[in-house]
Formats: sequence, structure tokens, C-alpha cells
Amino acid sequence: MKIIIAGDGKVGLTLTQKLAAEGHDLTLIDSKQSVLDSSTERYDVMGIQGNCASMEVLNRAKVKNADLLIAVTSTDEINLLCCMTAHGLHPEINTIARIRNPEYGKQIFTMREVYSLSLIVNPEKQAAREIERLIKFPGFLQRDTFAKSRVEIVELRLEKGGRLCDVRLMDLERVVKCKVLVCAVSRSGSVSIPDGNFILREGDHVFFTATSENLTFMLQNLGVITRRAKRVMICGGGRIGYYLAERLARDKVQVQLIEQNGDRCEELAEELPEEVCVIHGDASSQFLLESEGIDECDALVTMTGMDEMNMILSLYGKNCKVPQVITKVGHLEKSSIHDSLDLGSVVCPKELCCNEIVRYVRAMQNTQGAAVTLHNIADGQVEALEFVADDQTRHLGMPLRDIRLKKNILIACITHGSDTRIPTGDSFYRRGDSVIIVARGGMKLLTFNDIFE
Repeated sequence: MKIIIAGDGKVGLTLTQKLAAEGHDLTLIDSKQSVLDSSTERYDVMGIQGNCASMEVLNRAKVKNADLLIAVTSTDEINLLCCMTAHGLHPEINTIARIRNPEYGKQIFTMREVYSLSLIVNPEKQAAREIERLIKFPGFLQRDTFAKSRVEIVELRLEKGGRLCDVRLMDLERVVKCKVLVCAVSRSGSVSIPDGNFILREGDHVFFTATSENLTFMLQNLGVITRRAKRVMICGGGRIGYYLAERLARDKVQVQLIEQNGDRCEELAEELPEEVCVIHGDASSQFLLESEGIDECDALVTMTGMDEMNMILSLYGKNCKVPQVITKVGHLEKSSIHDSLDLGSVVCPKELCCNEIVRYVRAMQNTQGAAVTLHNIADGQVEALEFVADDQTRHLGMPLRDIRLKKNILIACITHGSDTRIPTGDSFYRRGDSVIIVARGGMKLLTFNDIFE
């Protein structure tokens, strides 16, 4: 497909990397030539310097021949105007806009046709929703849901002396006493899709697939604390902090939000429910954290504007024995650092946003048979996709042992109606079944049939 990406910042660059790898014809627009030069040299893409909301610039980018425009500049208003102008020049084009300002939320949703938007993405709101879900259902570092929330892929870090250390995967069920599948393991920054002979080691990040009930049962058997948080401390009062505090207050969770900027504190105090305690201070101050009772919190969420500061605060939270720590990062490229440090759950708004856009692009490219759910796991080195089998799907009713899959692909779960199972060699899928596939990142899996040799 021919795709125009307006804005070559963090999100635009990540989208360029992902969509270029899938063979799309990309044109980038940015106001800074130096930024464009970096991307055009690194990827096989076109670059147009200028204002993406301008008719002249969009025409230079050949908008009338494009299938999709993605506006992800740093300014909401420019993103909106860019999409409206593109639609005026080419009424058949699909448009995606990143809208971050909370004030526009309801307005954009109710007037999306006026703004000519096919999809609206809000990285900060997505991140807040993800963090809230982690706080509501603690115990795992990451949780991704499939099959209408019946199935999950979760991440667990193996601590020293844990019951899963030095366990061979073929013996896993004997230890956890329920049916789960290890679909990926990250060790020292390297990810593998293991077989039954793989042995788990201390420090491994292990990704399990199972029903929600079995995963809860597994945590209980492993002795992992799963008590829901009643008191949460948030370090950083940016947009994510605002969205998260609002959601947690709605759930009757006691929230302490620490923000260094005095003016921003006044804004937050006015906009957030009165149950949220907004604290003006420096979250890096040990005295402040201790005086506000960090050691009595059920969860600590670090989301200042600096990744390094978030990491330090999270490590301090771990040292204070906070049961659940969640760290916001802007760059997942530091995955080896993340793996070597005990940062709790790591959430990257940029990745959440890009994953949603990539799923939309894939669905556009092949509506029939496209993945209905897409999640990146193991720092983006592995993809988990959910497909629904239809009449065009190959090997319907055939035992899995007789089906040849491409290398580095695993069928992790099959759901038929309300019946969800971890597959064996005797398992098979039928028309209408939901099937979860785990594959190495970078593989071009547009339809279910792409997994077969």
C-alpha cells in the first residue's frame, strides 16, 4: 500500500521501521530536513520537507494516489487539519490522527466524520489504560488479552529461588498444577520460542499463554502475591498521570500524584477528582517519597519525562519493598538495560500506539482473514496474533501434528465458542475458531494462511 506518514518523531520513526519492513510504499513528511535525511538514509522511503497540513506539501507527497495518511506530529491541531485537508484532496483516503489533549477527547469522538478520521490514537490514554489493567490484576509484568478476554499472554520474571527456576518445560505442568504454555522466553536480551527440552533459569522473562482462570491458579501455586492495589503512588503529572489518576479514582483507589511543576499541580488539582492527592514536589527526593509513605503503597508508577529517572525511582521502589512497580519508558531500544534491571512492569506508550496502527494497516491490506488482535511481546521481538478461521483457511479439521508451519511460529491456543484449550498434536481448529499464533517479530503474517509452509 502507499502510505503517507506526517511527522517523523518517535512514533513516526517507529511506524516507518515497522511498515517499511512489511514492504509498504512510504512517504514521510516533516518540517525538519535533517530529521527526514536520517530516516530516508536508513530506510527505503521518500521524504518531503514542509508543513503536512498544507495542500501544496500533500500534493507533493502525491496524496491523491495514497491509500492511507497517518498524522503523528507533536501538535493535535496540525494532525486534524492534515487529515481534513488530505480527505478534501482525496475523499477515498483512510486517515489516522494522533490526538493527545484530553480536552478534545469527546469532541473528536462525536465529530470524527466531520474531521474525516478513520482511526484516532492516543498513546497516553492507551498507556494509562494498560497501567490500570496491570494494577487491577497484579502478579504479572505484562498482560495481553485475546479471544474476547478469555485468553491471555502474560510475562513473569523468574526470581532467584523461584519454583520455576531450573525446570524443564516438559515438566512444567507438574510444578504449576494447571494447563499453561510457555510461548516465548527472553534471556539476556535474546528471545526464543522454546520446545519441551528448554530449561528455565533465574532472571528469565517467561511468556505464558492460558485462560485467565488457569493463570490465576498458576500464580497461587507459585506463591506470587496477587492482592489488588488500594493505594497507588504516581511520580509524574503529565498526560498519562492525569488519565491514570482519573481512572484509578473512579475505581476507588487512593492516589498520590507527585508533580514538580507548580502550575501543573494547580491544573491537576482542578481537573482531577478531589479524592486524588496532588503533591507539589520532586519525586527524586528520598525525603519526599518516605514522608509520603512509599513503603506503605501497594503500587508505584514512575512516569516522569526522563526514562533514566523512572528507572532509578522504580529501583528505589523495589528496594522499599513496594509490591508492584510499573515503569514508563519512551525508548524500548534499551531492552538489554531493561532486562538487566528489576524495573517491574515496563510500559512504552509509543509501542502501544504503533501496534494499534500496524494492526489497522494489516486489516486494510487484507480485510478477509486479517488478524483481529495484534500484540508485540518480549520488547517487540515476538508478535502474538489472533486469527479467526474461515472457509478460506487451510487445514480445517486436520490434527496439528500433520500441519507444517513456517519456522519460528507456534500455535499457542485454540478457542471454540466458550471452550479454550492449549493445543496438543491431536488438536485441530474449525471454521469460526479463534487461533492465537506466536511468531518471531518481522515475519509478514497478513492472514492466517501465511503461517503455513
